Amino acid sequence: MANTLDTSHFWMPFTANRQFKTKPRLLAAASGMYYTTDDGRKILDGTAGLWCVNAGHCHPKITQAIQQQAATMDFAPTFQMGHPKVFEAASALVAIAPEGLNRVFFCNDGSESVDSALKIALAYHRMRGDGLRTRLIGRERGYHGVGFGGIAVGGIAGNRKHFGPTLAGIDHLRHPLDITRNAFSKGLPEHGAEIADELEQRLLALHDPATVAAVIVEPIQGSTGVILPPKGYLQKLRTICDKYGILLIFDEVITGFGRLGSAFAADYFGVVPDMITCAKGLTNAAVPMGAVIVRQDIHDTFMDAAPENAIEFFHGYTYTGHPLAAAACIATIDVYKEEGLFDRAAAMAPYFEQAAHSLKGLPYVKDVRNLGLVCGIELESIPGKPTARAFDVFEKCFWDKGVLIRTTGDIIALSPPLIIDKQQIDQMFGVIADILKAQQAVSRTESVVA
Repeated sequence: MANTLDTSHFWMPFTANRQFKTKPRLLAAASGMYYTTDDGRKILDGTAGLWCVNAGHCHPKITQAIQQQAATMDFAPTFQMGHPKVFEAASALVAIAPEGLNRVFFCNDGSESVDSALKIALAYHRMRGDGLRTRLIGRERGYHGVGFGGIAVGGIAGNRKHFGPTLAGIDHLRHPLDITRNAFSKGLPEHGAEIADELEQRLLALHDPATVAAVIVEPIQGSTGVILPPKGYLQKLRTICDKYGILLIFDEVITGFGRLGSAFAADYFGVVPDMITCAKGLTNAAVPMGAVIVRQDIHDTFMDAAPENAIEFFHGYTYTGHPLAAAACIATIDVYKEEGLFDRAAAMAPYFEQAAHSLKGLPYVKDVRNLGLVCGIELESIPGKPTARAFDVFEKCFWDKGVLIRTTGDIIALSPPLIIDKQQIDQMFGVIADILKAQQAVSRTESVVA
């Protein structure tokens, strides 16, 4: 197919388009832990698609729910109307959410969930008569999607350098990655919780806490290479936000739905934010959907402040609570419960950790970071060629070894479906180890020849 397919018209996202189209990597089918390429090769999925297919590909119960809903009703608006599935989906999500977070605003993906949460935060303070709170605080190397709100609070320069000023009144915490002190930590790093104190000591001292509406962080920073919060770090953020009346938002687009062996990272860390943004695993990625899960009193502030019969929150999307997405959401949460996938992930996490840290001491491996079923492997860059080493591993994994990994810079990120077994874990890390050893052998040969 690759030889006859016209790839010219699709402008691909977050992709080196010209490079890709010289030798396309095409996935044609999927089932369970595996993709099938257009030329019929099986590819072990080490990334759950894009951090999202937590229950495995093409789960029959989820597929059936979507098919049945499509045949029953393809679309219904949720502006001044409704349909049963969207209310059922909200109830199903609340049933697994942290206690106190029991109101759900649906959208279509993680980027929209972040922008929705930021708008809720700003409007909430205005509704309660505290309109000075207009400042939002994110974190360096944070990823919060690609809307203008998300790239503003996000801390990835490449995501916004082409677009000029985004939102005013934004500042950022330092990220907590500290390889010098925490390299090869198993689970949460021991050092660095004090970085959270900068929220109070630096940012709030600079800006005045009475002007800050919300702080948004990923419990685990995924897209920039699996940056883990040091022990006590998130607890400190919660305490500081409580002290100054600032809303704390957890972006759980990646960590939600079992990635750490619990429904949400908030459960794993024992820290309940004021809002959670989620997407990806919400529908097992079968139909796009995102959501903001909100504390009831935040929701009720909107209800109480607006005149009777008035729209309380001027925000929404045509596809908010789309019937197919709602059906997929309900079925996905049922699958998580019926198959015990969160518990399965928790049980598999120690083996996953052991396999990940077996890479310590291999050529070019400068750090391994892991928690639950997520892992970051940081590699030494080739001098003058940043990103080239990890991308070479990515290419060889796909073409030569039948394994799909993800890279960001010279960091390999792994986040397999929660159904992965021990043999597949061994295969995934074994392939990476073999390729790194081969890279070193080639480098030595080239040095001798030179």
